[in-house]
Amino acid sequence: MNLERVPNEEKLNLCRKYYLGGFALLPFLWLVNVLWFCREAFLAPAYTEQPQIKSYVQRSAVGLLFWVIVLTTWVTIFQTHRARWGELGDYLSFTIPLGIP
Repeated sequence: MNLERVPNEEKLNLCRKYYLGGFALLPFLWLVNVLWFCREAFLAPAYTEQPQIKSYVQRSAVGLLFWVIVLTTWVTIFQTHRARWGELGDYLSFTIPLGIP
């Protein structure tokens, strides 16, 4: 979709949908929102809906950063402590690595 051809009200509506969709445990939508609407929010000439779009893009970026921190922390903890957790670590694993922990 070319955002240059879309009316400003529709841009705001689409940006709002991606922002709200991120709360449904879909942080990928926040990434799309930030990447897709960054130019509209910060580089385009001023128009009526731009402050709202800018707000949604900034909040999407904060939500995305939060999810990246949480997921990175979880992956790090899981990878370093899985063997110590014994049976629980095995139940949480999709595949059980063979060898000495």
